[in-house]
Amino acid sequence: MMKDEKRNEWRAIFYVQARVAILFVPVVLSLLLIGILAGNERKSVPDAVDPTVTSSVR
Repeated sequence: MMKDEKRNEWRAIFYVQARVAILFVPVVLSLLLIGILAGNERKSVPDAVDPTVTSSVR
């Protein structure tokens, strides 16, 4: 009888950990997506004109 109780206790702990892990999956995926999108913006050669400055070139 004692083994069944221990097994049920470990199973309950595992289920709680699995539910907590599922909560973090969207957070991790969104951070990865942001990292991938931010990584694609880098260029090896910078532009001559800075597009962030509006009055740099007329």
